[in-house]
Formats: sequence, structure tokens, C-alpha cells
Amino acid sequence: MSRADPGVDLLRHGAVEGGTRFRGQRDDPLTPAGWRQMREAVESGGPWEVIVSSPLIRCKAFAEELAAERGISLSIDSRLAEIHFGEWEGRSYGELMLTSPLAVTRFFDDPVQYPPPGAEPMDVFRARVLAAQADLFSRGAEGRRVLAITHGGVIRLMLCHVRGWPMQRLKDVEVGHASLHALSRVTEQAGAVR
Repeated sequence: MSRADPGVDLLRHGAVEGGTRFRGQRDDPLTPAGWRQMREAVESGGPWEVIVSSPLIRCKAFAEELAAERGISLSIDSRLAEIHFGEWEGRSYGELMLTSPLAVTRFFDDPVQYPPPGAEPMDVFRARVLAAQADLFSRGAEGRRVLAITHGGVIRLMLCHVRGWPMQRLKDVEVGHASLHALSRVTEQAGAVR
């Protein structure tokens, strides 16, 4: 990162109780393995001066622990919450492939054109996430290193944006549980840290 770039890192939450599903804004907690994943992810990261977290417990609980442990200021930003999946909230991919295979396939091919029924509109999701990203850049530009603890969809959208990719390429951005990503305005430098 060049000196002009803000110091912003993005951390996805770890594994969540209930397994892999379209969790969206359900407020499910981390599993013990998810807690371990997140602790390991930040062992060699930072140092951060500011933590900003999604309000959902799978992010917020770890953010509170890390902020207290390292003496870092913490703020909660509702714009960092995952997209709301509407009627798909809490359902697994397997379940949906049994009941709505065409809808699921279309969603993965083009989430902008084919969102889940009743889901948060993609343009609304994009607007709130990019507003949060602008604030993260502002905090980083103040010379403070920022850690944002958030969700896979949020991270994918931010990385697509800084890379200049359309939202239809969200699925091309790999964001595993407890993965840490550097966020840079310089598109060639945005990517996974680990």
C-alpha cells in the first residue's frame, strides 16, 4: 500500500452455529471453531488503532473481545451487516436446490438481475456498503489503521468495487471464514492477506 492509501483491513467472521446457509441478517453466534479461526486470523495482523464491526453477533462478539484485549476503540456500523436474503434467510443451498434450483442458479450467475425473493435490493445493499467503505477510507486516511469485521457479501462487494469489477462478479471473489483482506483504493493491490 502506498502512503496515500488508507490502512483498512477487512475480516470475515468465522464459522457460525447452524452450518453453511444463506444466513444474511439472522443473528447466529460463532461456533467454538469460529472463535478459534478469528483469533488465529488476527494473531499476526495489525497493529490496528480502530475496529469497526457489523452489529450482528457473529462479528460484534469477536470485535468486542479483540478491542478489549488490545485496548482499541470499537464502533458498530449497521451498514456493515450482511445483505438480507429475504425468503432465503436461514436456508441451506441444498434445501433451495430442491425447491428452487432455477432461482438459485440465476442468483449465482447474476445476483443483480435475479435476487432472492423478498431480499434487500442489490442497489440498496451496494449503496450502504460503499458508504461504509468511504467512511473506512476516511478513518484510514487519518493515519489510523482500521480493522472492519464484517461478512462475506460485504467484503466481496468492497473488493469488486475497488477492483473496478461489476457486481455480477461477486462470486469470483473468494472470502473464506475468518479471512483477512487488505482494502486499497489501488485496484491491483486489493486482495487477500491470508
